[in-house]
Amino acid sequence: MAQGAPPTERRNPRTADIDTLESGEVLRLLLDEDARAVEAARAATGPLARAVDEAHLRLTRGGGVHYFGAGASGRLAVLDATEITPTFGVERGLFTAHFAGGAAALTDSSVDQEDAAELGAADAQVLDQYDVAVGITASGSTPYVAGALRAAHAAGALTVLITCNPLAPLCEQADILVVADTGPEALTGSTRLKAGTATKVLLNAFSTAVMIKAGRTYSNLMVGLVATNAKLRERAVSVLAEATDLSKEACRAALEECGGRIPDALVRLLTGCPPDQARAALAAHPGVRAAVAALGGHAG
Repeated sequence: MAQGAPPTERRNPRTADIDTLESGEVLRLLLDEDARAVEAARAATGPLARAVDEAHLRLTRGGGVHYFGAGASGRLAVLDATEITPTFGVERGLFTAHFAGGAAALTDSSVDQEDAAELGAADAQVLDQYDVAVGITASGSTPYVAGALRAAHAAGALTVLITCNPLAPLCEQADILVVADTGPEALTGSTRLKAGTATKVLLNAFSTAVMIKAGRTYSNLMVGLVATNAKLRERAVSVLAEATDLSKEACRAALEECGGRIPDALVRLLTGCPPDQARAALAAHPGVRAAVAALGGHAG
C-alpha cells in the first residue's frame, strides 16, 4: 500500500503473521487492536465535547442531529440513531441517520452508493440552521458524506466530521473535526474492525452526552426509557426504586398514576406533588432535577 494512503488502508506490522497463528492468538491480536481503537477515541474527547455542547444548543432551538455515512461507518450511525428513542424517550427524528443508498443499501452491501456526492447533497436538503450534520467516514473522503456536508453547510447547519484519518480530505468541510487516529487495521483496509470500534464508541458517547445535557437521565439512570414490554416495565419500576430508595410497590403505584411515564413518576415521588403538577413542571423545566428544584423539592 502506498505511503500516501489513509492510515486505515495501510498494512499493520503487528498482525503480519496473523494467518499462521492459533485461534487464541488471533483473537488476542484482534482485541488488542480494538483496545487501541478505544484509546484513540478517548484522545478525541476535546473536539467531541465541543460537538456535544454545540449540538445541545441547537436542539434547544428546535433542531435535530443528522448522521450521514456509508458502509460500516454508516451502519453504525443507523444503529446509534435507532436506539435514541427507546433509550431516552425522545421523539422520533431528533436523531436521524441518512445512509448512502437508503434502506436497500443498508442490508445489501452490493448496493453501493457511497460515491454519490449528489445523493448526499439531496439527503441533506432537509437541514436548516438549527440542525447538526455529522459526517461519519473512516477514510475521511467518502463522496456521499462530502456532498451532505457541503449542502448542510450551505443551509447554515453545524457540520461535524467523525473520521479515523488525521489528514482527512473532508476536514475543511467540518466546523468541528473529531479524529480517532486508529492507524492500520488488523486486516488491511477492513475498517469494520478497529475504525468501526472507534466510530461506535464516539457515536455512543456523543449521543448519550447530548441526551444527558438535555436532562434525559437522572444520575446514571435511564429515566426516559420507553417501556414497551413486560421486562422494560419492570425495569422502569426498578429505576424508580433505585432513584428514590422506595419500595417497588410504591414505585409501581406512582408509575401507574403517571400513565407509565418514568420522569413524571420520579418527580411525583421526590416531591409528593400530584401527577399533573409533575408533568407540568417537566414541561416547563426539562429534566427531573430541574423540575424537582422548581417544585421546591430535593433531588438526591
